[in-house]
Amino acid sequence: MIPFRRLKAWETSHHLVLAIYTETRRWPADERFGLIAQARRAAVSVTLNLAEGSARLGGRELRRFADIGLGSLAELCALLQIALDLGYLAPEEWQRLEDLRNLAGKLVYGLARSAIRVRSGS
Repeated sequence: MIPFRRLKAWETSHHLVLAIYTETRRWPADERFGLIAQARRAAVSVTLNLAEGSARLGGRELRRFADIGLGSLAELCALLQIALDLGYLAPEEWQRLEDLRNLAGKLVYGLARSAIRVRSGS
């Protein structure tokens, strides 16, 4: 089993979760069950899928869960754009979160691409 905490993709995604939770505390209370919940769920989903995928046997499983994480990162991208357009995020804060989301995406994508080779020992 790959300890998920050692994965750079998980570590960066975890930092993204913390940043999303911190930022969404500032959003309007009437978004509590809307954008706030969706943004938090999407961010957390990435870390959970990486943790679960790393506990599965075989590279194909890790890749499958990393792929799901990539989908959650795309969902988060759309949510952050909506928050920016509604004025819930300042452009600088949006850019900071988007940069972190992009970095997480690159790392998760790299993990997905290498998962089969890593697990098969090639």
